[in-house]
Amino acid sequence: MSQITGQTIALIAYFIIMILIGWWGYRKTQDYDDYMLAGRKLHPIPAALSAGASDMSGWLLMGLPGAIYAAGLVEGWIAVGLTIGAWLNWKFIAPRLRSYTEIARNSITVPSFLNARLAGTGRALRISAGIIFLVFFIFYISAQLVASGKYFESAFGWDYIWGMILVCVIVVLYTFAGGFIAVAWTDMAQGLLMMAALLIVPVVTVMQFDGGVGETTDIINNAELSGSGIANGLDPFANLTIIAVLGAIGWGMGYVGQPHIIVRFMALRTPQDAVTGRRVGIGWMILSVGGAVLTAVVGIAYFHPETDPLADPETVFISLTGALFHPLISGFILAAVLAAIMSTISSQLLVSSSALVEDVYSGITGKEMGRQSGTMWGRVAVVITAIVAALLSITPSDTILDLVGFAWAGFGSAFGPVIILALFWKRLTSRGAMAGMITGAVVVFVWGNVDAGGIFDVYEMIPAFILALLVTWGVSLITPYNEAIQSEINTEFDRAVALTKKWDPAGAKTDSGKHLDENPPAPAQ
Repeated sequence: MSQITGQTIALIAYFIIMILIGWWGYRKTQDYDDYMLAGRKLHPIPAALSAGASDMSGWLLMGLPGAIYAAGLVEGWIAVGLTIGAWLNWKFIAPRLRSYTEIARNSITVPSFLNARLAGTGRALRISAGIIFLVFFIFYISAQLVASGKYFESAFGWDYIWGMILVCVIVVLYTFAGGFIAVAWTDMAQGLLMMAALLIVPVVTVMQFDGGVGETTDIINNAELSGSGIANGLDPFANLTIIAVLGAIGWGMGYVGQPHIIVRFMALRTPQDAVTGRRVGIGWMILSVGGAVLTAVVGIAYFHPETDPLADPETVFISLTGALFHPLISGFILAAVLAAIMSTISSQLLVSSSALVEDVYSGITGKEMGRQSGTMWGRVAVVITAIVAALLSITPSDTILDLVGFAWAGFGSAFGPVIILALFWKRLTSRGAMAGMITGAVVVFVWGNVDAGGIFDVYEMIPAFILALLVTWGVSLITPYNEAIQSEINTEFDRAVALTKKWDPAGAKTDSGKHLDENPPAPAQ
């Protein structure tokens, strides 16, 4: 069996499975709430694995290993920052957000939650948030489409454009049909495939060296690799600078503002499910990120940067798989790359769709979507968003890591500070929230495009997040407020806190999918 034949058979099987899950999701989707949020009935295990898979994307199997292959283990500090940030997100944000979004008029998107949380704000906040969502999601989805094009170019010798189009069409099919239910369960399957592949590839690579682990590390540490940027081999502290440390911290800070991740928290059955979700999600993350780092390290030994260098460092995982495994097996392992890419695209398409329909359209027109019409227009928005992102990906000008880093900073800075204050500070106002979102987005755009060196080498997330937090807090303090409205906000805030604290985990099985509050909230307006 030829390499191409085996890989093609495996990929066709993988695509069929994803489409079948999409069809199953279509059969389970009854209305708009199901399409956008699975009716708040999502089990914590698929929620956790779905959040992880949609979070890591093509960055985990291509961007991160490529960065470490090119520059050494010092690039791995990003993974440390992300793991810490993910744990904090599950620990503190997930349970409070699950309670508060349902109490706040059963909000199903982040902008609609902020609009409901800040009562009496009008539609400006909701529209602004929806537009910022769309702008940064276009960049994020484009990064994944770039990864898909590179994948087919490297693994099959396809033209970049056709690989990108194929992935885009498959993802749109199952997202269009099955909505959140299909996205969550395909993500779970894809997350497990990603983890398995990242653990298998480095183990098999080390087995290719007679001396095993010892020989592998000697090859790396004893080589003169200064020309490739990894002169210090496996030393994670080599060339470690304060800028690199801040960058790692910045990636972790961004978690709370990533809508395609925190929407999983909103879909949980109960706040208590966040405990199980945290344990499963962080366990998966440690194994997967660890595997990605090891893949890059053994890739340095196998594709020596001096004697047998890779033309594109971001293809190290793909190249190892093609070189070491039977064509059929390599096909299933390489499907993990597509799993990472497709899980993120599907999640982001769905959240972009909800922002376009639920926030921008409804915010501008003042018309709320009905159960059936909302589902129909949500599907249309999925297609529109995918087409725009694909057009922007035709000629990639940045690496996958750069594109993901920019979009990650945009979401983390524009929404992270606002969400933290919305959940933990009663005095937040709509003007403060809007000023903070705009500040975060603008600073990311400006800082990320200044090439002056020095302080501007700091990851744009750091200054943008800090400034957005200060602006949100400061403007909220000086903004006058209506005492009656603030009293209503305080009451709702206290109910959310109380429900988060007192929820009985034993009730999760019998009350799954039911409203947490004794007075079911009205749909978000």
